[in-house]
Amino acid sequence: MAEKEESRGKRLQKELAIPQKSAWERLEGDTREKVFAFAEGYKTFLSRAKTEREAVRAALEAARGRGFVSLADLSPGRGLNPGSRFYLEWRGKVLLVGIMGTADLTEGVRLVGAHVDAPRLDLKPMPLYEKDGLAMFKTHYYGGIKKYQWTALPLALHGVIMLRNGRRVEVVIGEDSADPIFTISDLLPHLAKEQMKKNMEEALSGDDLNLVVGSIPYSGDDDVKDKVRLAILQLLNERYGLVEEDLITAELELVPAGPARDLGFDRSLVGGYGQDDRVCGYTALQAILDLEVPRHTALVLLVDKEEIGSTGNTGAHSRFLEYALSELAARQGNTSIVHVGRIMANSQAISADVTAGVDPTYENVFDMYNASRLGYGVVLNKYSGSRGKYDANDASAEFMGRLRDIFNQNQVIWQSGEMGKVDAGGGGTIAKFLAYFGLDVADCGPALLSMHAPLEIASKVDIYMAYRAYKAFLAS
Repeated sequence: MAEKEESRGKRLQKELAIPQKSAWERLEGDTREKVFAFAEGYKTFLSRAKTEREAVRAALEAARGRGFVSLADLSPGRGLNPGSRFYLEWRGKVLLVGIMGTADLTEGVRLVGAHVDAPRLDLKPMPLYEKDGLAMFKTHYYGGIKKYQWTALPLALHGVIMLRNGRRVEVVIGEDSADPIFTISDLLPHLAKEQMKKNMEEALSGDDLNLVVGSIPYSGDDDVKDKVRLAILQLLNERYGLVEEDLITAELELVPAGPARDLGFDRSLVGGYGQDDRVCGYTALQAILDLEVPRHTALVLLVDKEEIGSTGNTGAHSRFLEYALSELAARQGNTSIVHVGRIMANSQAISADVTAGVDPTYENVFDMYNASRLGYGVVLNKYSGSRGKYDANDASAEFMGRLRDIFNQNQVIWQSGEMGKVDAGGGGTIAKFLAYFGLDVADCGPALLSMHAPLEIASKVDIYMAYRAYKAFLAS
């Protein structure tokens, strides 16, 4: 029986309209197998990199394992030739990974920038107190969270403590099955009548996010007050050598305990903490690790502090990028400000960050004609920001067109999107800080469900397409 001839309208639709099919349906050859294999490495990274320090450390180990060497160890004028693979670490919280291209630096670089911090709870400088027979830690939340999501949840403590003698102690408690966990208690529903009348923002304040850390009193001295508190201090001193003053000089972060996991009967999704924005950090890193010698120098920048405005000397708002490009130029014998300015003026970048995916339960906050869907490919955003594009970069038509062509020519499955309805809210990325230095830049990354929650959801096919998108751009 002869096949039915395709109608003129169908042919025209293929030629003119954007495909409305899931990326899973558009995969060719053995790409599906590659998608699932890639996700295994990602889950391992996500489970290991629960803080910005741990993410940078894991990325640094991966780079060194693939032959990248420290830029600080290279003398000016030596060692930076086409194909040279290098990195520059900054204060344990920022990492630049690069490959020198065949073109002169003044022709610009190709940069993919992502942040590796994530919303969390930090311990206050003086966290420990005792009340009603329990030892507790006071916390201060970091970044935009829904506070109620962090109660009655297994939490792990990660971080660094600086002792009085200058000794540095690293702490990870709650990830191993033999470790204790911590939690923030919640009010039982039987007594929560008044609490349940409040709106979500008022039901739980930031100062209510107090961590349960112990309950056994110090024994042998009835004259001591706050015996549980003293017992915890004694335990911390015996185990880590710290006294209470050392907690003031510590960086201790509370994060959801446990590894990233496959999600769904078909294992098509990844559920885990910190996917905003370590999903982009990982995919960008893998893109440059797998890159051959590019035409333009290729750089991947992993930064801190995006969730609180990219502030501080480890955020994208710092002058680290300018410093790093100056170091590259100096190692090729060029030290003038004008030379560095030309590099930045001719450079192009992707701000690699996630966006909101349509949640079937909450469609009302999305413009469904311009919304991103999980499993439909990596998302290319012209702008982020909120209410009138405030704080957005708003990429040019020329640069958006260039990215579109790069993705299409390299079989990257992508979609367009924006962060919800115009007046529903919004969010920022590091794009505007990269643009400050004169780079052409646009946002691009996977869509997530439950963004900023203790467990975020991403599609494996979108993760893989982010990797392909970043690799194609770095090679351009």
